Amino acid sequence: MSDEDFREAAEAVYQTLVSRVGEGAPQPRLGATRRAVELLGDPQRAYPIIHITGTNGKTSTSRIAESILRAYGLRTGLLTSPHLVRFNERIVIDGEPISDENLVRNWEDVEPYLAIVDGELVEAGEAPLTFFEALTALAFASFADAPVDVAVIEVGMGGEWDSTNVADGQVAVFTPISLDHTKALGDTVAAIARTKSGIIKPAADVVTSVQPADALAELVKAAELTESTFAAQPEAFDVAKTSVAVGGQLVTIRGRAATYDELFLPLYGDHQAQNAAVAVAAVETFLGRGTQPLNGELLEEGFATATSPGRLQLIGIEPSVLVDAAHNPAGAQTLAAALRSYFGFEEIVFVFGTLVDKDAAGILEALAPIAARFHVTRSRSDRAMDEEALGDLVLATTGSESTFVFADARDALEAAREWAREGSSRAVVVTGSITLVGEAMAIAEEQDWKSPE
Repeated sequence: MSDEDFREAAEAVYQTLVSRVGEGAPQPRLGATRRAVELLGDPQRAYPIIHITGTNGKTSTSRIAESILRAYGLRTGLLTSPHLVRFNERIVIDGEPISDENLVRNWEDVEPYLAIVDGELVEAGEAPLTFFEALTALAFASFADAPVDVAVIEVGMGGEWDSTNVADGQVAVFTPISLDHTKALGDTVAAIARTKSGIIKPAADVVTSVQPADALAELVKAAELTESTFAAQPEAFDVAKTSVAVGGQLVTIRGRAATYDELFLPLYGDHQAQNAAVAVAAVETFLGRGTQPLNGELLEEGFATATSPGRLQLIGIEPSVLVDAAHNPAGAQTLAAALRSYFGFEEIVFVFGTLVDKDAAGILEALAPIAARFHVTRSRSDRAMDEEALGDLVLATTGSESTFVFADARDALEAAREWAREGSSRAVVVTGSITLVGEAMAIAEEQDWKSPE
């Protein structure tokens, strides 16, 4: 097969997966995924795992930790969700999205076993494997096939019954926990933390960012029950200092085993410094149980090569266009704070779309104080909120008369860029939905927004 044939076959794999029950309706069960990986020979046991959950910051923390481990010369696997442009982004091997050929070949190996599990489930009166259950089995098998030395696994949703929890993480990592996916996870921070704490396995090592008191109490309880070690920010590690730098920031991190001074992190926002501190503590814990300092040069390299696509990422210049995957109020507050601290824009137009199950009003309240105008639209997701209803919500929530509704995201983006060109210090920020951010990134690449016009 040629590269083009593999490209088409890889797209067919994705379409086959998409035909299953989607990520918006996860099954609160582990048995189905456990049966699938059992038939595959338990590939998730072929390598050690750092398992990462939380409400915000999971993907960035996962990517920074993976980048540090790769700087150490380890062959890494990285599973994150969702993808922004192409499905291959979810399964990363040694810093690169899985190739179309490897995706197709691994799928050909895995698919017959998934069909067996589907048959067993249907016979028992249960739903067949979901999209995410099948993806998890495929990813674990792909990492074993590579093979990798270590895998960094981001939870899809929650923790306890998330498909990825068929694996046993040597290190269980928690980024900040807040209210999100309340229908599936619970309507209090404590309930959500309890579900997420399910990734802590017997005698594991736990690393957590600063948490609300209710969430922290649940994590401490779970660590005690499993006889796991516990390292929490700010007692065990913290961000000591940050300063704005060209293209990112300089951060000093007090790790578990040493302090690491003035490291360049090519990511914007105080929240990314926090994510980096959690990633450093996770890697210190994985490599030396938190007792051995990391190699300064390798840590510097790991930071310098860290990326976090779709997180305060510049995708266009003249005018400046940034995308940020904030899709809940906490993420939107973080975005607003970073835009104030790291950029000097006088006026911002938000190209905004969200999904029906999100707290759109909460997101808008966080963005309104720094918004000159809103261009409201929708992504192609079948869960996208109707743009007319969203436009009404923007008016009701923010009172902004400068609210414009577009049925098509391309039109919303083009009108926003035209408006931004008219002022000397204006910018376009695309946010509210990961699928909308992905569409904007694809359009920016297609139209080459990084080249001055």
